[in-house]
Amino acid sequence: MMTLETLNTLSNEEAYQHLEKCCVSSTWINQFIAERPFASSDDLIQKAAMVWYQNCSAEDYMEAFTGHPKIGDVESLKEKFSATKEWAGNEQSKVTEASSETINALALANTEYETKFGYIFIVSASGKSADEMLKIITARLHHSEDDEIRVSMNEQHKITVIRLLKLIEGLSESKYLKSHITTHALDTSVGKPASGMIISLNQYSDHGILPISVGVSNADGRIGDLLAPGCGLNPGHYSMVFHTEAYYSDNEQKGLYPEVNIQFTVSDESHYHIPLLINPFGYSTYRGS
Repeated sequence: MMTLETLNTLSNEEAYQHLEKCCVSSTWINQFIAERPFASSDDLIQKAAMVWYQNCSAEDYMEAFTGHPKIGDVESLKEKFSATKEWAGNEQSKVTEASSETINALALANTEYETKFGYIFIVSASGKSADEMLKIITARLHHSEDDEIRVSMNEQHKITVIRLLKLIEGLSESKYLKSHITTHALDTSVGKPASGMIISLNQYSDHGILPISVGVSNADGRIGDLLAPGCGLNPGHYSMVFHTEAYYSDNEQKGLYPEVNIQFTVSDESHYHIPLLINPFGYSTYRGS
């Protein structure tokens, strides 16, 4: 690891070599380097997101995607982008815990995904099991090309920040690491968190409903990384969609509602927490803390 001061004083060439471990988009690296010096961890996290979301194009996103192996296929990094090999392996470590059936299904889904979209499946894999990633890729296969690259570029930036945290000391103290919006699903019929539920975050715009993120609730029924660090929601109309039909099927239950679509309005930079209390025949929500 290096300090923020060290990153600020490296030559452009030295800084490029280090930042390439985090994201291989040349546009992002060069423009991020040009933002130096970074005054603080907050400043760095904000500028990393600003460069990615405001200065990079679809071509830059595609370049960044080439720096990753297919999920479950870490060996592909040995010949390409070896600088990211160790970190990518750690990020995908939970894949090896999966059954051969899940791995095979995930491999097939990856092939279908790459055939449809023209690039490999990009997901922030840290802490996610192969079963969870299989649910996510299955849901995202229904996206259009425009919608999916928007979701993929958000996942790419999550990965970039995870790697920046490994590269630079003190970044974990930044207040901008927390997602602007979070969620929590509880199954009141059994008195437990609703784990393993697909949850989607969407934005309403003049161009229709735009997917932003797709996640799976963890053992506590939560998703903490719907948004990439440093990336807040603009004021506007959004929805959180809880895919309850698949959740009930997984838990051998029958429910009345195939999905729960909670629409809400974002008006400021304060934290938004959208929880769901669910049972097979009813649900409720509120603005949490």
